[in-house]
Amino acid sequence: MTGLKYDMVTILGPTASGKTEVAANLAYLLGGEVISADSRQIYRNMDLGTGKDLEEYRINGTNIPYHLIDIAEAGYQYNVFEYQRDFLKVYQELKIKGIFPVMCGGSGMYLEAILKGYRLIQVPINEKRRAGLQLLPLDSLKKILSGYKTIHNTSDIENSKRAIRAIEIEEFCLAHPETDLSFPKINSLIVGIRIEREVRRRKITARLHQRLTNGMIDEVQKLLDHGIKPDDLTYYGLEYKYITNYLLGHLNYEQLVTDLNIAIHQFAKRQMTWFRKMERDGFKIRWLDGELPTDEKTVKILSWLKS
Repeated sequence: MTGLKYDMVTILGPTASGKTEVAANLAYLLGGEVISADSRQIYRNMDLGTGKDLEEYRINGTNIPYHLIDIAEAGYQYNVFEYQRDFLKVYQELKIKGIFPVMCGGSGMYLEAILKGYRLIQVPINEKRRAGLQLLPLDSLKKILSGYKTIHNTSDIENSKRAIRAIEIEEFCLAHPETDLSFPKINSLIVGIRIEREVRRRKITARLHQRLTNGMIDEVQKLLDHGIKPDDLTYYGLEYKYITNYLLGHLNYEQLVTDLNIAIHQFAKRQMTWFRKMERDGFKIRWLDGELPTDEKTVKILSWLKS
């Protein structure tokens, strides 16, 4: 589709908001492809617990291509640095082919890693330097950091821990000028799918019961049977943490359902808190009512793409 004023659309929202359906339908209309921004859907054989809902990528008999889903083995601890690297590879390939990318997810850290427009790097911890910096007040740390760069990202100086890490990164880059920090400037339309809290709570609870009925406990048991360590599964949190503890006998079934349901509600609340912080940091998010029909959502997004 020609006449678009953006390089990409980002569809974000809390769990159970219906963002995947919107992203897939939008990609269908644009002849585009979806790039997932979900920190757990990258793992193979973790389907029900991560809510992949792959059937939603089939629109009117057409399979919508998706990326960064099922790219790592369960048990591996994939990180945001790897995500940014893998995203860039997919994004650049799509742009070369003239295919419009639609990024979709609810993992705030992954979303910001792309939308902030600078490359994250795996800088090793400098224990000796860190020990000295930890003795300094935050104002002194700010002064040191400002000597290396103009501080645009206020999250770098929210507290001493963040400021020290930012200083470590700047000093590493000075010592290693070959480090590639280039990142393409992506002009993305950012669309948020918002649903009222009580509606969201009902959807989360209903979806949890449906996934339990569909075999989510069996999914976790198979991962354990294939040699994934319990600690590695609990690392992924939410469904994998609580179901693993249930299978280990630390919870009964009633406790599992009650505690997991509460945890998912709390997670959705944290997601919305993150998105609100993104807005405070300068990201323009255009919010859509999650209860609107999908076709109305996509029509609205298409109008924003051209305006």
